[in-house]
Amino acid sequence: MNDASDYSLAFAAKPQPLTLEQAAQITPPMQLTDTEGMIDVPRMRRYRQNRLREQMKAHGLDAVILTDPLSIRYATGVRNCTLFQMHIHAGYLFMPAEGPVIYFDSEPGRETGAQLETIDEIRGDLMPLSYMFAGYRHQEWCTKWAKKMKGLVEEHCGGGTRVGVERTAPVPHMALEAEGLTLVDAGEALAHARKIKSPEEILCMNQTIAVAEDGMTRMRNALVNGITEQQLWSYLWAANIEAGGEWLDYRLLASGERTNPWQQEASSRTIRAGDIVVFDCGMIGPWSYGCDISRAYHCGPGRPTDEQCRLYQAAHAEIMHNAEMLRPGVSFQELIDGRYRQPAGYDDQHYPCMMHGLGMADEYPVLYYPDDGEFHYDGALEAGMVICVESYVGKHGGREGVKLEDQYLITETGAENLSRYPFEESLMGRKVF
Repeated sequence: MNDASDYSLAFAAKPQPLTLEQAAQITPPMQLTDTEGMIDVPRMRRYRQNRLREQMKAHGLDAVILTDPLSIRYATGVRNCTLFQMHIHAGYLFMPAEGPVIYFDSEPGRETGAQLETIDEIRGDLMPLSYMFAGYRHQEWCTKWAKKMKGLVEEHCGGGTRVGVERTAPVPHMALEAEGLTLVDAGEALAHARKIKSPEEILCMNQTIAVAEDGMTRMRNALVNGITEQQLWSYLWAANIEAGGEWLDYRLLASGERTNPWQQEASSRTIRAGDIVVFDCGMIGPWSYGCDISRAYHCGPGRPTDEQCRLYQAAHAEIMHNAEMLRPGVSFQELIDGRYRQPAGYDDQHYPCMMHGLGMADEYPVLYYPDDGEFHYDGALEAGMVICVESYVGKHGGREGVKLEDQYLITETGAENLSRYPFEESLMGRKVF
């Protein structure tokens, strides 16, 4: 097989599991059908749960108690009021290293969970873990909850008491400790489970990228003198919601003088002819997988200035150079040492990181620039990681800046760019360096 159509035929026939390279080439169909190949969702759920259990054992965890809704989604596939549960603890999951997976949630979550082969027991005896639900009885309910969790550990963990937890508020955390459980941060095991994607996860990610690129096209077509930043940003939101996606992690769209410094949120500023418009998708789309691609547009009529082209081409050169280094086995330090060096004056305000991982959200690892050496940690890229390559170029005191970013899958032989949205011809077409 040597072209995308051949890969699509392999996907449809599925004589054997897809490779990462094949998955990288496929944008799956988005509606239920019996005439086209579909994502093998049960296979994906089994893969993720097995990955997590492998890492639990590798990190010496007898069980995990998950309260973060994305962690629960990763471990089982269940979804219920995700954004709400990111700030108000409600449902939770008990998962031993070996044994039944037990899910506690309100009725909508229980109905969803009952359809999934990854959950062995659905429980309705939910206990309030937040002050919002418990009021002055918060301590009382957390104590009862901790006793129930201790009972599950005793029943399913063979005498072990080392339990991974995440994002628990102080009262439930202390209640678990009072029951004699040894609490460990589950974040490390979760990060190392989630970092290696299956081919099915890449198919889901490609679907999110296709949705994002639809929204990016809508934005490009709507970009005219007089539209506001917030109006333009709404086109990306609309594309995601219409396609069954979830949310955007941030409001990173800025124009004109608001592009320098970067990371200013979309505002009511009116975009004017001649402005640079820069955005970062930060999309959590269908299946809860991420698209993290950044682009910059020029608002016509008229041509970009030489300085706008310089900024854009400097950012483009950085992500292209750094992406060339991506391969399995390359160490984080090698990537930092071999990074692109911007011309003098264009390296004043680099992005907070060179690269970062992506899955159901931004994730491990994060590679920093040398001047943030106090935060460095080493490691190496592995096949199955998805890595976002970043660049921001904007002079101190300059009027504008440009942020670009592409999304790559690390394969057994190198890296595949999952980002297909083109760069801006008007900003690339005239060489200015």
